[in-house]
Amino acid sequence: MKSLSITGLILLAVSALLFYLTTDFTVGGITISHMMGMMAGVGIGLIIGGMVGYVSKGSALKAEEKRKEFKQLQKDKEELEKQAVEIAKREAELQQQNQNPQI
Repeated sequence: MKSLSITGLILLAVSALLFYLTTDFTVGGITISHMMGMMAGVGIGLIIGGMVGYVSKGSALKAEEKRKEFKQLQKDKEELEKQAVEIAKREAELQQQNQNPQI
């Protein structure tokens, strides 16, 4: 987003410079072509901004989904580790019973 803002500021500065060079900032120097150019610039900016927003929102949603999946995998891993510890305890108990048969 920073790079997009910087690009927007640079383009705004260039457009202000071009406007100054063509009209000297006088109201009488503004023609219909200047108005059309400003509206076209705003339209192009809105289109580009919409596309960038759509892409960044999609990326954010994918990243959030990955974070949720990672947390779920961590929980599953903890549960499997607990089960492995329980199984190891049971196996140790069975081995002790097999080594010391009670007669």
